[in-house]
Amino acid sequence: MYIHLQHKKAFVGGATSGLGKAIAMQLAAAGASVTLVSRNEEKLRDTLAQLAVDLDQKHDYLAVDFTDFMGYKSKIDNYFNEHIVDILVNNTNGPAAGTALEKNSEDYRQAFDLLFQSASLTTSLALPHMQRQQWGRIINLASRTVQEPVDNLVLSNAMRSAVTAWAKSLAGQVAKDNITVNNILTGNFFTERLKSLIEGQATQKHISFEDALKQMEQQIPAGRTGRPEEMGYLVAFLASEYAAYITGTNITIDGGLMRSL
Repeated sequence: MYIHLQHKKAFVGGATSGLGKAIAMQLAAAGASVTLVSRNEEKLRDTLAQLAVDLDQKHDYLAVDFTDFMGYKSKIDNYFNEHIVDILVNNTNGPAAGTALEKNSEDYRQAFDLLFQSASLTTSLALPHMQRQQWGRIINLASRTVQEPVDNLVLSNAMRSAVTAWAKSLAGQVAKDNITVNNILTGNFFTERLKSLIEGQATQKHISFEDALKQMEQQIPAGRTGRPEEMGYLVAFLASEYAAYITGTNITIDGGLMRSL
C-alpha cells in the first residue's frame, strides 16, 4: 500500500520535536507540503531543512506560542487569510503534571486555551476550504488518559477529554463533506515530554531514570515505549484516501497498555 499525499497541504502543530516532528516528516515523505508550527524559529528552520522535497513540495513554517492564546489567535487568523489546509494535525505540548488537589482555576484556564481553544479555533479556520473542496482530514493528538485517567495528569485528562467529545460532535456534521475527524489516543512514546515525566517519577520514588523507565516499560505488553515514527505512519494513513471511511473515532496507539475496552 502506497500512501500518496502529493498536492495536499498539511498543517502540523508542535512540529519541531517528538511526535509532531515525526508526523511532519512522514507526511512530507508521502508527498504533502507541510507547514510546521511551533514557537522556536531556529528549530523550525532546522526541521524544515529535513523535510522531503522529492515531489516538489513547498514546505513552510509558522512561529507561534500555543501558551499565549491571544497571540496565537492573531497569527493563525492571518495565516488562514492567505493559506489553505487539507490535512490539519492538532497537536501541542501537554500541560504541566499535577493532581486535582494541586491545580487551581487559572491552571485549568491555561490548559483549556492550550489544548481545546487552539484545536477548535484552528479547525474552524481550516474547515471552509475543506468544505468547498469536499475533502479534508482533521486529526487530533490526544492521550490514552481520555479513557484511563492518570492521577497526576489531571489537566491533560480533563482537557483532552473535552477535545475528543468536541471532535465526535464535529465528525457527525462534516462527514457528508468527505471530511474525517479522528482522535489519536497516544500511549508512552519516547519523547522529551515522556522523559520529563519519567524524571519526575524517578525523583518522587528516589530511583534512577533508567529504573523508572524500566518500570514503565514492564507495564506495557509490547515491552517498550513507542517510537515517534510509528505515530507518523498512523497519521499518514489517516490522512490518506485509505482512511476515508474512518471518522468520529478514538484510535489508541500504546503497545497494548490501555486495559479498558
